[in-house]
Amino acid sequence: MKADRYLLRMTLFLLAIAGLVVFLLGPASRFFSTNVPLNAVIVSVLLLGIVYMLRQVLELRPEIRWFERLIGQDPNLGTAPAPDLLGPIAAALPEKRSARWQLGPTATRALVDGLAARLDEKREIGRYLVSVLIFLGLLGTFWGLLETVSAIGDAIRNLNIAGGGDFTAMFGELKRGLEAPLSGMGTSFSSSLFGLSGSLILGFLELQASQAQGRFLGEVEDYLTANTRLGGTGGVESETGAGVPAYVSALLESTAESLDRLQRTMAHAEENRATANNALVNLTERLSTLAAQMRAEQDLMVRIAETQMELRPVLQRLAQGQAAPVLDDASKAHLRNLDSGITRLAEGQRAGLDEVAAQVKILTRTIAAMAAEER
Repeated sequence: MKADRYLLRMTLFLLAIAGLVVFLLGPASRFFSTNVPLNAVIVSVLLLGIVYMLRQVLELRPEIRWFERLIGQDPNLGTAPAPDLLGPIAAALPEKRSARWQLGPTATRALVDGLAARLDEKREIGRYLVSVLIFLGLLGTFWGLLETVSAIGDAIRNLNIAGGGDFTAMFGELKRGLEAPLSGMGTSFSSSLFGLSGSLILGFLELQASQAQGRFLGEVEDYLTANTRLGGTGGVESETGAGVPAYVSALLESTAESLDRLQRTMAHAEENRATANNALVNLTERLSTLAAQMRAEQDLMVRIAETQMELRPVLQRLAQGQAAPVLDDASKAHLRNLDSGITRLAEGQRAGLDEVAAQVKILTRTIAAMAAEER
């Protein structure tokens, strides 16, 4: 962060105002002469405010240089004088500032709040000077209006129109009576002009100074936040500091990691349990379907057995009549159909038994896996 950019803006703005004043020097001098004491006070407050605003930004230079050395871990930083605004931060850090160090959340918040409070105190004076310029402008306005009203009343009271006097003399007397009201109006408008113009100038300078301080505060806060140990004790922890011992910190980190792994394992086990439950439901449905198929096949086997019982006498007669003439074509076709039907039935029963065995193996492996996960 560089304060020179804000100083350049303020300088260019002041040069522009100075050029405008030089360009309007004639009218401005006449306006100033309407009420020299009050306008001199307004201009003095304006100059004081300009110097104070510039000083506010210039005071950030040593603070920024020290802060940049802190970021760069300058080994000679410990012998350097502590800055004004960053003094509490310098006191809170370990003596060996080149070593690694960390702040607790409470310490970081306290240091940032303290720096912000000190910057606000400096800004309050600038805001007060802006308010003073507005007040002086309004004071001159009402003062001039009071003078105008009083002078108009005196002019009217001193105007003598009785007796039909000379009109020229009466008009001259009226002109002399209006000089005071016009002077009061000049005081009113000139003080208002200088006061409001001065407040506008100081307002811009105060805005630039506030931006510079806000930028500085933001960078300091970002740096301290980056070196904040979440869950720390609130103080400063460094490699050589007297914070929490390294073995305690390592133990806490290991415990936190173990808890995190345990949580992930439990979540994964819960997902596996849900998957296994769904698999069991699907397996139960498929086993129910297979049981229905087996019942149907059993009924078919019963019908086939009955058919075989009915065919036994026919086969016996066929066996007894081997020497008899050859069977006709219809009997041969009937026997071939019967043989192919028995063959298909045997193959279907074998396939059904194989599928039941495969499903039972899947169920066994699933139950074994669930038992292993529960252990």
